[in-house]
Amino acid sequence: MKHLINLTVNGESYDLVVEPRMTLLEVLRDVLGLTGTKEGCSLGNCGACTVLLDGKPILSCLLLAVEAHGKEIITIEGLAQGGELHPLQKAFIEHHAVQCGFCIPGMILSAKALLDKTLNPTEEEVKEAISGNLCRCTGYSNAVKAILAAAAKMKEERNNEGV
Repeated sequence: MKHLINLTVNGESYDLVVEPRMTLLEVLRDVLGLTGTKEGCSLGNCGACTVLLDGKPILSCLLLAVEAHGKEIITIEGLAQGGELHPLQKAFIEHHAVQCGFCIPGMILSAKALLDKTLNPTEEEVKEAISGNLCRCTGYSNAVKAILAAAAKMKEERNNEGV
């Protein structure tokens, strides 16, 4: 029996009819065409499928789409605004934190959840925030540098707006 669900994805509302066994990952990729969210292990071990659900990082391969009914979801496609990359996206490029790029959407969203809480994270807090995102190419040092740089940039922008 199919279910009618409503999801708000990257600011857009969607009424969808889904199979009860469909994961949020399947709905994002196969139904909505948002392929920035990657399918890695399908077991919740790699973090490639990380999205933000009501502001918290979750593994979309482990969440049934019906469990996301009424929730707000942010995918990597939802970070850029008005054609302008998010400071995290810019920092990952500037700090050479991307190689194959497969893990990067999930890692950036995990980092965004951290920076939404604090723009003064310690290196240890950054490492903890991305600890569920496995990367086989870059190691993590450039990603950590990128996240810390993005935090500083975002803090500077916030301070300039308040002046």
